Amino acid sequence: MKNFIATILSTIMMFSGCGANDVQTPTDIPPEEPTQAVADINEVKAEELLSAMTLEEKICQMMFVTPESITGVGEVIQAGEATRAALAKYPVGGIIYFSKNIKSREQVISMINATQSYSKIPLFIGVDEEGGRVARVASNPNMGTTKIKPMRQVYTSDEAYKIGQTLGSELSALKFNLDFAPVADVVLSDKNSEIGDRGFNGGTWAVGELVSAVVKGLEENKVCSVLKHFPGHGSTTVDSHTGYSASYRTIEELRECEFMPFKKGIEAGSDFVMVSHMTLVNVVKDKLPSSLSYEIVTGYLKGELGFEGIAITDALNMGAIAKNYANSTAAVYAIKAGIDMLLMPPGVEEAKQAILTAVTSGEITEERINESVKKILKIKIEKGIIE
Repeated sequence: MKNFIATILSTIMMFSGCGANDVQTPTDIPPEEPTQAVADINEVKAEELLSAMTLEEKICQMMFVTPESITGVGEVIQAGEATRAALAKYPVGGIIYFSKNIKSREQVISMINATQSYSKIPLFIGVDEEGGRVARVASNPNMGTTKIKPMRQVYTSDEAYKIGQTLGSELSALKFNLDFAPVADVVLSDKNSEIGDRGFNGGTWAVGELVSAVVKGLEENKVCSVLKHFPGHGSTTVDSHTGYSASYRTIEELRECEFMPFKKGIEAGSDFVMVSHMTLVNVVKDKLPSSLSYEIVTGYLKGELGFEGIAITDALNMGAIAKNYANSTAAVYAIKAGIDMLLMPPGVEEAKQAILTAVTSGEITEERINESVKKILKIKIEKGIIE
């Protein structure tokens, strides 16, 4: 009888679209909140670190890059003098590793430990480990980690929470402190290839509960979670990796549907929200991609949803940006929009210089830079990355 009921509930969620009455079994585990005294100490520590940084160091702290982009090495699988020199020149805030960088457990741990030892300010060390087809670590059998099924096949909050716990504990053991997961998009179009089975099944309420559960599992293991891809990529039919991607959803529709899983993930304690390059043509006046739009980043994500964590772009080398904007232009637009970290700008030096020029000319204030960097430092302190 129990199996029969579970099957019925799964079927209901599968076909429920954006309905508000999806059936779920929530796991109500509130995120750990620091005491006020600890929060105050963290604030002071972040301020002290910030005050000792140069403008160029602060700008670099707002970048999350591949090791290849700063070392010039074709395929980084270890951290030596090239990494040491690169981090001295570009003291970035985060490093993202891909499958090509991941060969064995010992190699990954050694590479990450050495990389951290060379960085003046400890780094966010991230990886795309969603489960399913996006699994940079688990796709390598040498890593000995759990191969997790696509999120489309996950139906209960208990299972989602266990997945978050598994990802968090296994990535933490490998010295990663950030996972670019979970996907919080509600898939609305069967022509959506960018998300597809990467997204949870069901309507807005069901997706929100599952997203929230994964976030809790990750965060409890001191691994930063990243909600993606705000404001919701589920209605698009063009993959933004290849070119311009548009959604024709209205703001009313977004509020009723796509925004809700992000809201639930934020409430669960997610540290990051990734902003997509999709353009909301019926919402933004300037028709800019979401990652470059002040209306989306500052107006809706930080304003309406009240997100106080780190807003990070999707990869800036993706076609939707790279085919339509110069690297320097995209970097400046993103910071002006309210973005806190730039993910994979095609040219780190060019992006840094563009932002530096914008600050010295008054186009961007140093206070705006400080706002983001203080947030980055504070989360690193809270997660124990900076001790």
